[in-house]
Amino acid sequence: MELNRVKEIINSIDEINVHYHGIPVWIENIDGTASMAMVSERGSHDERRMVSIDELEEK
Repeated sequence: MELNRVKEIINSIDEINVHYHGIPVWIENIDGTASMAMVSERGSHDERRMVSIDELEEK
């Protein structure tokens, strides 16, 4: 996914399905300088991880 699209998703009022390696996730925030995003699995905000935005897919 491109950085600009990740920004659009974060700022959207709509619920947009994003997956990380087939797992549905919420994008918590982004580090645009490093092209990384903090994500958590949908339904469980307990575990967060920093991932490359290149590995995110919009479904």
